[in-house]
Amino acid sequence: MKSNPKTSNPIALLPIGIFIVLYLGLGILFEYVLKIEMGFYNIPIVVVFLAALFVACVQNQELGFDDKLTVMGQGVGDKNIITMLIIFLEAGIFVGVVGRSSAQSVAYFMLSIIPSQFAVAVLFVVACFVSTAMGTSVGTITLLTPIAFSVSQASGFGLPICVASVMGGAMFGDNLSFISDTTIAACNGQGCAMKDKFRENFAIALPAAIATLVLILAVTLRGDVSGTIDEEYKLIQIVPYILVLIGGIAGVNVFVVLLVGILSGSVIMLATGATAATDLLANMGAGASGMFETSMVAILVSAICALIRENGGFTALLNGIKRVFHGKKGGQLGMGILVGAMDIATANNTVAIVMANPIAREMAENYDISARKTASLLDTFSCVFQGIIPYGAQMLVAISQVAIMGGAISAFEIIPLLFYPFLLLVSSLVFIFLIPERKKK
Repeated sequence: MKSNPKTSNPIALLPIGIFIVLYLGLGILFEYVLKIEMGFYNIPIVVVFLAALFVACVQNQELGFDDKLTVMGQGVGDKNIITMLIIFLEAGIFVGVVGRSSAQSVAYFMLSIIPSQFAVAVLFVVACFVSTAMGTSVGTITLLTPIAFSVSQASGFGLPICVASVMGGAMFGDNLSFISDTTIAACNGQGCAMKDKFRENFAIALPAAIATLVLILAVTLRGDVSGTIDEEYKLIQIVPYILVLIGGIAGVNVFVVLLVGILSGSVIMLATGATAATDLLANMGAGASGMFETSMVAILVSAICALIRENGGFTALLNGIKRVFHGKKGGQLGMGILVGAMDIATANNTVAIVMANPIAREMAENYDISARKTASLLDTFSCVFQGIIPYGAQMLVAISQVAIMGGAISAFEIIPLLFYPFLLLVSSLVFIFLIPERKKK
């Protein structure tokens, strides 16, 4: 829905405030007061967004309820939202088909051919590849943290540096993957091609990744290590991931890329005996079902933001941003801070991007920032904050996986060693303030 100039009305932003207060307040209560494991992720986020939608609906008495439904329908029916939902489902099916054994094969293969003194660096590189291929940082951390624990036990490297290296690599791929829900949300929310956003992001992420690798080597090569990791692997199972990655970089239509990944993954997983024929459809269904909450969040946020825009909330927010951030570079920094604040409040980088998308789109028009740059900033800054907050899913999953393996580690042992998110922030600021945006031919 095209936005029309509205009278500035800060009260129209109340639904966002209601969501943040409910979600953040309940999350802190569950996690730190009631001591519920994964407390933030026990909150039904769809229910909290429904409460925010109710608040948006009772505002603006001059607009009838039927008219409000029309406004919401136009927001949800936007082409970019529909595209996003379909890609979410297709990406879920792909992950359901290929499973986790492919990613484990990559990890064990690289650990078997590289000397043990480079094991922590290998963990980071493997996590970068696996998360880019799988499109999920949480899935990568779930998969590789037990391997990191084994590396620490076998080699003598500290557990915090092993786990932090996996988490850093996981955020690298979360930021760049063509099937990551953050990439899908950012690209479709801003209406830019995934290949354009990838190229923009890669120029920011690669220097941060290289600097991280150098820093990991500097920290770990001084220690005395021993032992090896020797596990079975099947490299043919990584072919679907490579096809998706190559197709995405080449600019092939994302629907076609994911379809090729699903078909090749199905053939390979059946041929190698990794999946029984009777389980393949069930795995597809489970993968699609895993995207239900993310899809519902996208729908509800679209409806809420359509009402906020109609009621003048975005006009008020943009006016406030203009008073604080001046010029094109200031606008880019404002976008980064906006999505970062959303991520701190929701502990979910996909939700943060979906919430920030419509505001960022209007900021891009006001500050003359390209769609690819806007999508890149939203994804990058959300990954920076998501990668370091102690109550994020990534951190909580890493800690829980270590506990399952019989170890113990705290978030505050890991955070100082999360080199990649901190260096990604530095790289992002360098690209905003020191490197001019390239012109699109």
